[in-house]
Amino acid sequence: MKNLPYSAHPPVVFTRRLVSGAVLSAMLAASMPVWAQQQPAPAAAPAAAAPAPSAAGAVPVGDVSAVPAPTIAAKAWIVMDVNSGQTLAASNPDMKVEPASLTKIMTAYVVFNALDEKRLTLEQTVPVSEHAWRTGGSRMFIEPRKPVTVDELNQGMIVQSGNDASVALAEAVGGSEGAFASLMNQEAERLGMRNTHFMNATGLPDPQHMTSTRDLAILSSRLITDHPDFFHYYKQKSFTYNKITQPNRNRLLWADPSVDGMKTGHTDSAGYCLVSTAVRGDRRILVVVVGTDSEATRAEESLKLLNWSFQNFDTVKLFDKSQPGIDARVWEGTAENVKLGPPNPVSIAVPRGKAGELKPVAQRTDPLIAPLAKGQQVGTLQFTLDGKVLRTEPLVVQDAVERAGFFGRMVDTVKRWFE
Repeated sequence: MKNLPYSAHPPVVFTRRLVSGAVLSAMLAASMPVWAQQQPAPAAAPAAAAPAPSAAGAVPVGDVSAVPAPTIAAKAWIVMDVNSGQTLAASNPDMKVEPASLTKIMTAYVVFNALDEKRLTLEQTVPVSEHAWRTGGSRMFIEPRKPVTVDELNQGMIVQSGNDASVALAEAVGGSEGAFASLMNQEAERLGMRNTHFMNATGLPDPQHMTSTRDLAILSSRLITDHPDFFHYYKQKSFTYNKITQPNRNRLLWADPSVDGMKTGHTDSAGYCLVSTAVRGDRRILVVVVGTDSEATRAEESLKLLNWSFQNFDTVKLFDKSQPGIDARVWEGTAENVKLGPPNPVSIAVPRGKAGELKPVAQRTDPLIAPLAKGQQVGTLQFTLDGKVLRTEPLVVQDAVERAGFFGRMVDTVKRWFE
């Protein structure tokens, strides 16, 4: 991932709109970074969280790339740059599809939440119910009255894709698989998975058990970032339990050393599915393919997308500690200027060689009138390339500005009459 020096960014234009609605155009002060552009925006809003990746108005980064995505033999697919959260390319990303055992990514996410919250421990022994023992499909081969730990069940669920392990973990966390499914749906809603509904912890077929590749990408990237201490399970190549050794079904773990996860899925109705992720350098790419015709096809098509993504895109970092925010005039405050910027450093995926053409465009109302609180949102910051919006971030106040005394406010009021 690259850190762009100021000189790598094109000069930009600052446009302001007064409350009266008059529009003025002027160059920013010399102290403003040359990569910041500002345009008029609606009224300032209170502080808010950054929008989700691929929010409304943003286009996949592949849309501004000269190298098109490869043709993929799958019902639906998506490829995401995990560092930035941006979609690079997709086909039918919001189509409702059967997730099969990709369901277990959410099962693991909820279990990892419980582990982080100390409601479970890895060493804890979990009772095996008859329901868990009798669950069909792929199995870890747990048995009633035989002790099994949460750590063993995690390996059975993730490495062996054991449905029995998934149910046992669901019962340990939720009391029953049905109650656990409710927790899964709560997490799906919280994460913004708009086309997802879970009926079980395994992915066994159910007419109401559906998701989309976009939702699976959101979930998988959040598992990687929210639970790094447990991600090691996904690169484990085999696991032995009850004297039975089973390999991880993700062929890419053997085919490409940069691949370190994540999960396979298959039913007759869903076809062969795979969420895969790889790290090369300091970039992580995640691919979801569903509805392929074989284990070999899902691996081959996923590797195509991984290679295309690493070869044709860069991830650049903006607004980190080395880059100050945008200087903006403040009225009726104890300071005349305040710095504005996104609440956190921003990583942006761009086609290789196009980093210098990236244009951040700030949109906010003018004038800014004190008091201003640190972190207060006063607009938005759009990142555009070739006239298309790749990402939108909140524009917030970086340092608080208190209201000036009566005399200072009166002076600024007079000055504004002549602006």
